[in-house]
Amino acid sequence: MKKTIILLLIISACNSTEQQVKDVVPLFSYDVEERIRELGIELGEPYKPVANYVSSVRSGNLVFMSGAGPQMSDGEYLTGKVGSDLTLEEGYEAARLTGIVLLSALKDQVGDLNKVERIIKVKGMVNADPSFTQHPAVINGISDLMVEIFGERGKHARAAVGMGSLPMNIACEIEMIVQVSE
Repeated sequence: MKKTIILLLIISACNSTEQQVKDVVPLFSYDVEERIRELGIELGEPYKPVANYVSSVRSGNLVFMSGAGPQMSDGEYLTGKVGSDLTLEEGYEAARLTGIVLLSALKDQVGDLNKVERIIKVKGMVNADPSFTQHPAVINGISDLMVEIFGERGKHARAAVGMGSLPMNIACEIEMIVQVSE
């Protein structure tokens, strides 16, 4: 009986120490929000849904981000079909801009982007001319941004698909799933 109690105390102490170390060790060797400023990125006000939904939902340590579009600093959206109205490069920039919009909403949800443990999944939808086939190259705009900011933790699973149209003719719509610390 004594051995069992001692063993349980040792296990409890190990788990407690492990949790304390996890609480003290930062996720990143740098300040993520400072990194964003160094890249010249300004996070804006989080986007406001225009219907009966929310911009993000947190369930445990996962944040599910609603689809967002490339909203510019003046409040207007970058619009048009990639492959006819917009070039591949302009589509890439639209996806990067959408990533910034998503980060603004994520910061609003979690308070501090240093809490991001991993970008889990990105689903990118490109408003594309029917002959356009380089959807992944467009969605690289957000993927590259996430790695620039979060390093290896920014690498994610992904879908990049073309759409015949998107709301308000926006160039792309992207949704994201993010793992965050408590």
